[in-house]
Amino acid sequence: MTQPKRFLSGIQPSGKLHLGNYFGAIAQHLALQHEGEAFYFIANYHALTTINDAAQLRALTREVAAAYLALGLDPQRAVLFRQSDVPELHELAWLLATVTGMGLLERAHAYKDKVARGIAPKVGLFYYPVLMAADILAYRSNVVPVGADQVQHVEMTRDMAGYFNHTYGEVFVLPEVRVSEVAGIVPGTDGQKMSKSYGNVIELFADDAALKKSVMGIVTDSAPVEAPKDPERNAIFQLYALVATPEEKAAMADAFRAGGYGYGEAKKALLAKLKTFFGPARERFAALLARPDDIEDVLRDGARRARAEALATIEAARAACGLA
Repeated sequence: MTQPKRFLSGIQPSGKLHLGNYFGAIAQHLALQHEGEAFYFIANYHALTTINDAAQLRALTREVAAAYLALGLDPQRAVLFRQSDVPELHELAWLLATVTGMGLLERAHAYKDKVARGIAPKVGLFYYPVLMAADILAYRSNVVPVGADQVQHVEMTRDMAGYFNHTYGEVFVLPEVRVSEVAGIVPGTDGQKMSKSYGNVIELFADDAALKKSVMGIVTDSAPVEAPKDPERNAIFQLYALVATPEEKAAMADAFRAGGYGYGEAKKALLAKLKTFFGPARERFAALLARPDDIEDVLRDGARRARAEALATIEAARAACGLA
């Protein structure tokens, strides 16, 4: 029998989850749990490059786990775990680092961006792609679903795996990348890509007042109500299209083009649709956070399953390079 595909991806607990996280990554992850073996980790080691508050990191990690479960992840189908519950990753990262040239890491977009902006990058940021490669390779992943901004990291992982395999023999599976069709095009409240870094997000599990404030604060142009408008050029319609039915999407587009349809009315329609689309998940999310022991049980079981896979890979890598 053909071995089922294994999917692997991670998400940083570096802030409150938002629509960009859901449509750019989480929705794809949930769908893939029905296509093969799925391993999803909460990248709390990686989050240390931006978060230095222990209590905050613990809380955000718990919230990411609760979000995945509330949105439909089945822990019997998919392995959900904390990155830090597999500490052997750092040994694997070191083995990869010994065959990886500085030039490859210096070309990483995240590192170059910080340098270009005059920010003194930490060693952790420079080393980030190596640890990410260990994350991917440890579980012998075939496919890595990511957003468009993470494609380079998968390509670098393939390079590192290739260096190791060339040096020591075929140990690692070279993963393929799968980019979400939506990834990278979820607009924020200011029209730029939705990102915590830009402070332009609409949170997935915000309360009603906060959700309304975010939606009603979406930046628009000064076109009067009566003027025809291009729906494809405003963030309200682009966000509405993500949660509406094809018929609802077409109706809003027609209303914009006909004129007489204002941005305020469109924002109210978007707000109502977001409440409907995410309402049941919001209730499940709140219920899960009230039962932290249940979340912990899922993460511990996921760690047990993930660690067993990682240990087998690391043992093979150790043997290949003479450490065992």
